[in-house]
Amino acid sequence: MNELELEGKVAIVTGAGRMRGIGRASANTLARMGANIVITGTGKNPNTFPDDEKKADWKDIFSTSKEVESYGRLALPIVTDVTDDNAVKNLINITLETFGRIDVLVNNAAAPYGADRVPVIDLDKKTFENVINVKLYGTFLCSKYVSLQMIKQGNGGRIINLSSSAGKSGSANMAAYNAANFAIDGFTQALSKELASENITVNSVCPGLTETARLDPMGREEKWTKRISQIPLKRAAEDQEIAELIGFLSSNRASYITGQSININGGTVTER
Repeated sequence: MNELELEGKVAIVTGAGRMRGIGRASANTLARMGANIVITGTGKNPNTFPDDEKKADWKDIFSTSKEVESYGRLALPIVTDVTDDNAVKNLINITLETFGRIDVLVNNAAAPYGADRVPVIDLDKKTFENVINVKLYGTFLCSKYVSLQMIKQGNGGRIINLSSSAGKSGSANMAAYNAANFAIDGFTQALSKELASENITVNSVCPGLTETARLDPMGREEKWTKRISQIPLKRAAEDQEIAELIGFLSSNRASYITGQSININGGTVTER
C-alpha cells in the first residue's frame, strides 16, 4: 500500500468524536493515507464522556482533529446534526469553502446504544425514530449532498456507509437497530447503481462486536463474555481493524468494488 495514496483528497467522517471508536480510527487512517479530514460530532457534554476519556482530557472531535494534524494533514472539526437538512448543507458548504472538494464520505454516525435494546412491545416510538433518523436518515442526507458535489467535480468518489452484522441477521431486542442497518445495506445497493456511471463507488461495512466506547453500556462481564463466546475468532474487533477496511474501500485499490455490504465480524455472520 502507498501510504499517501489519498494525498490531495478530502474526506468527511461523521461521528468521529469518541476516543475508542470506528469514526476516530477511520479519520486517522485516512489521514495517514494522505487525506485532509472533516470530522463531525454532536458536541457531547464532557460530563457524559467515558472515564478513560475524562482521564485523558479528551475533547471529542477536537482531540480527533489534533491526531489527524499529527500526520501532517489538515483537520476541520464541525459540530453537526446529521438528521438536520440545513445542518448537513452547512457541513458541505464549510467543507467546500475550506478545501474546495470532497472525495470520500464515511457515514459513521449512529444513535447511542441502550434505550432501543428492548422488545418491540416495550419500544417507544421516539426511541425507534431516533435510531432510524441518525443511522438511516443521516446517511441519506450526507450521501445526497456529497453525491451532488462529487458529480459536479467529475472525478468520481467513495461513499462508505457503516452498517453492522445487525444488518444481516435479526436478533431479539434489537428491532430498531436491525431495521436501520438492513435499510443501510439496501440504500447502499440502490445508490451504488445510481452513481456507478459517475465512477462513485458506494459500499457498506458491516462490523460485528467491536471494542468501542459505544458498547460500554453493555458492560464487560456476563453479556460481553457470552457475545465473545459466539465469535469463531473468540474476540471482539478493534476499531482500527474496521478502519483499515474503510481505508481500503476509500482507495483506488477498491475501484471495482461497489454495492457491497462487507462483513468484518470474526466469522459470526456469513450472510451476504
